[in-house]
Amino acid sequence: MEITKFKKTDIQEIIHLFYDTVHTVNTKDYSKDQLDAWAPLNDIQWKRKAWSKSLSENITYVAKINNTIVGFCDITIDGLLDRLYVHKDFQRKGIASDLLYKLESEARNLKLQEIQTYASITAKVFFENHDFTSISINYVERNGTILTNFLMKKRL
Repeated sequence: MEITKFKKTDIQEIIHLFYDTVHTVNTKDYSKDQLDAWAPLNDIQWKRKAWSKSLSENITYVAKINNTIVGFCDITIDGLLDRLYVHKDFQRKGIASDLLYKLESEARNLKLQEIQTYASITAKVFFENHDFTSISINYVERNGTILTNFLMKKRL
């Protein structure tokens, strides 16, 4: 596996990875309506433009195996881990951990004292296993549907 900096040419593959992963990996914790609200298929064009901009502005990495993107992550310069997704077919292979370690290293280089994230129900245990603490439970409205997530923090 190779971890590289995000390039704008990665965006199409990242968007498809996101939709496929959300709609498969998270099915045990969220209803179909919730998954459709979280990752609606009709906003791919909008997301391509918006994410291309935000992923370029943030510190963003992609994990590749044989030139195929199998994961991606990003963090703001303020320490918000915004996205961390691993391809549905590459779960539980250490990819998310490797991406997280890369972001933690970047946060330390920025002299940040902590990082935080809004973790899904599905991802909460992963973050707990990496020394994040749950601060609060959140109920977020997306497209008229309520989604549950957790504000989590980690001291560096």
